[in-house]
Amino acid sequence: MTETNSMSADDIQVSGNHYKEMAIQPWAIMQAVMTHDEFVGFLKGNVIKYSLRAGHKENTDDAGKAKHYLQKLKEVQSEW
Repeated sequence: MTETNSMSADDIQVSGNHYKEMAIQPWAIMQAVMTHDEFVGFLKGNVIKYSLRAGHKENTDDAGKAKHYLQKLKEVQSEW
């Protein structure tokens, strides 16, 4: 399945559990209403943002967030 202990990106929450507590995760809605290319672009943009921000903002796991978005991106691309 994926890199992180065989869990899908949907099963993981980095830095808290605010999304996991929602009935539906925001990126599930985005994936439903965006085209495949738009959603891939959203994921890539977040990988870039969190990768560049890592180490520059206190008390955040931006590197972990970048890895999480990359995992979701790989899953979405393998489904396509």
